[in-house]
Amino acid sequence: MNLPAEIQPQVSLAQSSPTLGTFRERDGALEWSGRQETVRIEPWGPDAVRVRARLGGPVVEGLPGALLDEAPAAAATVKIEDGRGTLTVGALTVEVSAEGLVRFVRTDDGTELLTEARAHFWWPGPRLYTPVGNGYHRLEQRFAAYEGEKLFGLGQHQHGRLDQKGTVLDLVQRNAEVSIPVLTSSRGYTLLWNSPAIGRVELADNGTRWVADSARQIDYWITAGAPADGQRRYSAVTGRTPMLPEWAAGFWQCKLRYRTQDELLAVAREYKRRGLPLGVIVCDFFHWTHLGDWKFDPAEWPDPAAMQAELREMGVKLVVSVWPSVSPLSENHQLMEQRGHFIGTQYGPMAHADWPDKEVASTVQVAFYDATNPEARDFMWSKVRDNYLQPYGIDAFWLDACEPELKPGFQENLRYWAGPGLEVGNMYPRENARTFYEGMIAEGETEIVTLNRSAWAGSQRYGAALWSGDIGTDFATLRRQIAAGLNTALSGIPWWNTDIGGFHGGDPDDPAYREVMVRWFQFGALSPLMRLHGFRDPGTPLGPEMTGGPNEVWSYGEEAGAILEKYLRLRERLKPYVLDVMREAHEEGLPVMRPLFLEFPADQAAWSVDDAYLFGRDLLVTPVLTAGATARTTYLPAGATWTDAWTGASYDGGSTVTVDAPLDRIPLFLRDGARLPVAE
Repeated sequence: MNLPAEIQPQVSLAQSSPTLGTFRERDGALEWSGRQETVRIEPWGPDAVRVRARLGGPVVEGLPGALLDEAPAAAATVKIEDGRGTLTVGALTVEVSAEGLVRFVRTDDGTELLTEARAHFWWPGPRLYTPVGNGYHRLEQRFAAYEGEKLFGLGQHQHGRLDQKGTVLDLVQRNAEVSIPVLTSSRGYTLLWNSPAIGRVELADNGTRWVADSARQIDYWITAGAPADGQRRYSAVTGRTPMLPEWAAGFWQCKLRYRTQDELLAVAREYKRRGLPLGVIVCDFFHWTHLGDWKFDPAEWPDPAAMQAELREMGVKLVVSVWPSVSPLSENHQLMEQRGHFIGTQYGPMAHADWPDKEVASTVQVAFYDATNPEARDFMWSKVRDNYLQPYGIDAFWLDACEPELKPGFQENLRYWAGPGLEVGNMYPRENARTFYEGMIAEGETEIVTLNRSAWAGSQRYGAALWSGDIGTDFATLRRQIAAGLNTALSGIPWWNTDIGGFHGGDPDDPAYREVMVRWFQFGALSPLMRLHGFRDPGTPLGPEMTGGPNEVWSYGEEAGAILEKYLRLRERLKPYVLDVMREAHEEGLPVMRPLFLEFPADQAAWSVDDAYLFGRDLLVTPVLTAGATARTTYLPAGATWTDAWTGASYDGGSTVTVDAPLDRIPLFLRDGARLPVAE
């Protein structure tokens, strides 16, 4: 068949060899073919390229991934000469050898940023395809390792390390372990593994290896530049976060759990009686009739309209918990199963976890709606719309257990609308957030925030805020959240928070735990979102009647309570600054919570600081992370002058200082004379 000239692919052929590969320029991209493999490298935004590789034919378009469908425009040059191919796009040049080895260098001086590395001089090469059946392969992509390189990102993990070099991390979603496969390197590049497949990444001293357990092709994106430039480029190709609504920048109150409408309203009224700022209150799980009905139980929530009206009068936003799981007792289960709206299985029934439900003495086997299926998203949203948004004006939702929370967690057994579980499993939390974002947009809503326990690359474009999951309640856990938040920030998710005080336990009457709560609350006040939550002692067994101990600011005694109130008011004073920083995230893709090296990449010492961070450009936060501490030693980055926000003392950057940190003070430093209302 002869195609019209205007739609024929533009192909030039050059320098083929019977023993090596063949180079082509095709529609502005560089392609190498050899040994039944095709590697395609194309410009994908300024200073960035996308690399895809497949065994058995040309690359496949339209596979699930994180990149937006259209790449930002970028001029590129392709050359094929002297037995090799090169593609240059701005600051990044890609070199491909006759054998198909790919190398990335700085355009201006030829400095190597990253190169593929062979596993062995004979076999295998840098890319390995091990067949697993039906055109799928276990994929391996190998890169060289570099002495002194530091690597950051990869989502949120609880190992406590900021620098990921030396770790082996599963690419899979679990409670408190969030897989977002993007890395920022101290060598001057940012790389996205553009695959939602289950697998792992190994960041060893003798090489880096990305692995997908079962997928159809290798796909990754890379850009050259300093970390801040990498964040701008990455957010441009995966989608930027919306502008955070003003209500979400304030204080969020919740606990596990307010069991009734009267309990929840009593807490909101008490905040107002005490004159304490309250922006949000959360209605947690088991408020429903059955799991998957997605509506209030009238026995416990008899008049949601009146509740919502009173909260609005107080200026408090109501956030409601919505789970993706559906009990067989739900009125929606049979219809959803008939329509194919559940995640399927390769073997066995469509039941993915056991969970308590009302009106049964034991657990039931629940299914999960398939958020990768557009029709299932539409159905699920229609129930949320009809039961929360339209009758009561409830337009903010907590998307819990959205990994999804499988028990056991065998993605191998799952069959999604978008593909087999091993190929697409990691994208579920992003698509779940998409359900609510697109549903709200269709209803004319513009201020969209969902609170999510898991995320994937691109979740931010759907208004997803991430929290660090069900974690412990001690100082060691608090310490680990600094690295977790910073790596999340470098993974493109600017809206992040923790359960202030941790989740699992904590006795409000225990002086030791009160100290943990005070220090955590101070950190929470200087986090992107500030939210108090937890399953406090004394807890009750898991089930529809469960609740935890008290968890309001007045629950922790007079001394601690006064300090918590102080930081509530600090957060309120800082809201204009918080919203300014959120606008940077929305417009430029820069994170709210920033590692020191993001603002000071030339300061080598800044690359090793893992217990402090910048909140926006102007505020350096140094949380107190040990019991009994009354002083704090911290490093102040070179290239700025720093002022103690509490005392007014001035310090030169590039120095380590020790400042007083009594229980009521988190050390804060202002950059280059910035004026923020920290002290009352």
